[in-house]
Amino acid sequence: MDWTHILAFNLTLLAAMAAPGPALLFALRQSIAGGFARGAATGAGLGLMAALWTGAALLGLEVVFTLFPAAFIVMKIAGALYLLRIAYLLWRDARKPVADSVTAHGRAFMDGMLVNLSNPKSVLFAASVLVVIFPAGLSLGDKGLIVLNHFVVEVIVYGAFAALLSTPPARAGYLRLKPAIDRGAAVILGALGLRLLINR
Repeated sequence: MDWTHILAFNLTLLAAMAAPGPALLFALRQSIAGGFARGAATGAGLGLMAALWTGAALLGLEVVFTLFPAAFIVMKIAGALYLLRIAYLLWRDARKPVADSVTAHGRAFMDGMLVNLSNPKSVLFAASVLVVIFPAGLSLGDKGLIVLNHFVVEVIVYGAFAALLSTPPARAGYLRLKPAIDRGAAVILGALGLRLLINR
C-alpha cells in the first residue's frame, strides 16, 4: 500500500459523504440548531462509526453477513426503526425552542454513532470500495492506518460543516424557518428509514 491508495480512498470517501443521506442530514441539522460544539460532536460520532464499519469490512464482516443473512436483516430493521424514531422526534419537536430540542454534546456523539450504525449496508459498501482500491494482503498496520485515516477525514469534514453552519447568519436563518426545516428533515429521514425497512 502507498499514498496513492490512500488518496484514491479519500476521494471516494469525500464523494460518498457529499451524497445526501441520514448521516449528512443529521450532522447539518445538529450544527445549525445546536452550534459548533454539538455539530462537531455529532460528526465525531458519525465518523467513528463509519471508520469502525471500514474496519469491519477490512476484517471480513461482510462474509458474516453473507453466511448469516439473519444478522444483516436484524441490524437493518433496528437501524430503520432508529431512523424512524429520529424522524418522529424531529417532527414532534419542530415548534419547540432550540434549547429544548437539541441534544447535549455527549448524547449528540452517541446519536451520531447510532445513525451510522443504523445502516449495515455501509460495511458492504466499504468492502466493495476497499477491494477495488487497495491491494490484497494488507498488514494489520495498513488496516489500522486505513481506519484511522477514515476517522480523521470524517471528523475534518463534519467539523468544517459545523463551523460553516453554526455561524450567526446560518443559525438566525434556521431559527426563522425551524418548523419547516425540522419537518422537512423528518420527512426525509422517515423516508430513508422506511426504504431501509422495506427494501430487500
